[in-house]
Amino acid sequence: MLFSVLRRLHRSAMAWLRGWWRLLHFAVLIFSLALSPSTYGRAGRPALARQLVLATAPNLMWFTVLSALISLVLIRIVVVTALSYGLSRYALEMVVRVLVLELIPLTAALFVALRITLPDGIEFAQMRASGALDALQRQGADLLHREFFPRVAAGVFAVWMLAAVSCVLTLVLAYLSIYGFTPWALQGYTRVVGQVFNPAVSLILALKIGFFSFAVGLIPMASSFYADGAAGRRQRLPGTHGLSDMLRLFSVILLIEIASLMGNYY
Repeated sequence: MLFSVLRRLHRSAMAWLRGWWRLLHFAVLIFSLALSPSTYGRAGRPALARQLVLATAPNLMWFTVLSALISLVLIRIVVVTALSYGLSRYALEMVVRVLVLELIPLTAALFVALRITLPDGIEFAQMRASGALDALQRQGADLLHREFFPRVAAGVFAVWMLAAVSCVLTLVLAYLSIYGFTPWALQGYTRVVGQVFNPAVSLILALKIGFFSFAVGLIPMASSFYADGAAGRRQRLPGTHGLSDMLRLFSVILLIEIASLMGNYY
């Protein structure tokens, strides 16, 4: 009994280590392609441009509207709460820290993961299990360059674009909600925002969005890239592959968020 338990634990630990090792190997391959000028040649540009547009354009408007509505509600709550406690001078700083530094990058990463990269990863896993990807490889298709890299790049770019547009929009909405349609408060507003976005905080925000985008782009695709184990995946439930990638992705996002909070406030 004890031997069987230890054997199961050993198999689980080896599978866990193998999954992270494959993710690291896949990330190295993707970054190598990203740094190679031949990746952006005439043959690869159409597929890359198509995936960038498909991942960003349909979702940019919806996410921007959604983030604007949520931002307006949260800005109103923060302003009213600060006024009730006599802390109105801290309302703008709190809005910027809560929304721009924390909530919007996290929401953009989760939105892109649930809408784009996780469904793409499940689709590739199903193609791998059915043998479709193996058939393309036997025909000489470069799957990493033609299929995987454009989707990873699209997921990374979508997180950057959605986070950047929503952060700028939130800063504009914060000014209008607190000061109204007047240009006379712009100097004080820029001074407060500048005090929040000091060099250290700006660097942490950029790194957080970057790591979020890499996690969202890479993790759902990594386990679908490898051919071995396809027979075992055929025996799994259809949602098992997506669930394991989702748990891994959310754990990485949580670690990145904790690290950014420690960098900003400790």
